[in-house]
Parts: sequence; C-alpha cells; structure tokens
Amino acid sequence: MVTATVREWYDEEGWGVLDSPETPGGCWGHYADIQTKGVHTLSPGQRVDLRWEAPGFKQDGYDYRAVKIVPRPA
Repeated sequence: MVTATVREWYDEEGWGVLDSPETPGGCWGHYADIQTKGVHTLSPGQRVDLRWEAPGFKQDGYDYRAVKIVPRPA
C-alpha cells in the first residue's frame, strides 16, 4: 500500500480522486473500497493508505483505480 491524498471527493456520486507519486495523474476511488466502519466518505486533503491497480482502461478518465482505501488517523 502507498500513502495518498484525497484531491476531491463527491459524496453524492460516491467517488473521488486520490493522488500519490505511484499513481501519476490521479487514482479513481469508489466509496465501496473505503475500509472503515460507518459512513464511507473522504474529505479533500485527507491522507489515506491506498492499494491500486492499473486495469488497462480508463476509469472516468483515470489510468489507476483504487481497490482498497484505508483512512489514516488525523
């Protein structure tokens, strides 16, 4: 897993973009991949641990897709 920062998050749509050096241009993330109890949401600027994949196609314009997102303690 790598450390990433939430660039943007759309609660109403359940997805957002995460940035890390390993995922240039951004990594698409879905609320179902957030590993936490309760509400699955993120905030811009929040740090997370990220497991990602490069599926070989663009997900909403992004080359990378999150498969596991773990919010880091503040």
